[in-house]
Amino acid sequence: MAFTLSLRRPFVADHFHDLPGFQEDRHGHNWEIEATAELDSEVQEATFAAALDTWVASVDYQLLNELAPLRGRNPTAEVLAECAFLSLQGAALKPLTVKIREKANYWALCRAGAPA
Repeated sequence: MAFTLSLRRPFVADHFHDLPGFQEDRHGHNWEIEATAELDSEVQEATFAAALDTWVASVDYQLLNELAPLRGRNPTAEVLAECAFLSLQGAALKPLTVKIREKANYWALCRAGAPA
């Protein structure tokens, strides 16, 4: 029986914006990711948690602009949500949504079936 599971993880990272039309000095946030995936069985829970933890470890305490998947893009919450979503797909999971919270009143959601 398939079921849906959501997991949350905090992370800390710096970024800056330097593309035309959106420039901002380097600054940091206490971010939060919440990912929801459709799992085929409870056995996949550990795989989902490990894949999410791997993604978080790749961005935690990093300057996001220097990470390969984000080069040439402003590392916004929207871009991070997309990157995390694709990372979970790459781990052979079926993510439904990935929400990245940049601050209390600002978050972005990437969902299955949404145009890339």
